[in-house]
Amino acid sequence: MKYIFVIARVLLGLVFTVFGLNAFLHFFPSPTLPGLAGQFMGALSGSHYYVIAFGTELIGGALLLSDRYVPLALALLGPVIVNILSFHVFLDSENIAPAIVVTVLWFVVFSQVRSSFAGLFEARDAGLKSSSRSEALGAA
Repeated sequence: MKYIFVIARVLLGLVFTVFGLNAFLHFFPSPTLPGLAGQFMGALSGSHYYVIAFGTELIGGALLLSDRYVPLALALLGPVIVNILSFHVFLDSENIAPAIVVTVLWFVVFSQVRSSFAGLFEARDAGLKSSSRSEALGAA
């Protein structure tokens, strides 16, 4: 089972490192997308927003490949994957398969380090920490 986690982490790291680098070095040809998908990609490129998006992919992928700060890498890549899935669901549904594969890989790696995220799923009381309201307001 340990090998599955390692393979998933390395594959996910490679995907995000390679495609993050591709945004800057252009070693894979970029097909022109029709309709709203093409307009969206044009807006990302024209506004230079892609630097943040693909830079985050590159950093997250490198962290996964180095096997250091894996929870940080997953925290960085989670919103990126949500955007990738959203793009394919709403704008380019014919090519959704790679997005689903990346999502599954993310969850496999997440399952290995889920204890690092345990604090995120703890419900805390929204009340005052002080024992009395007057102490909290400074009128002790």
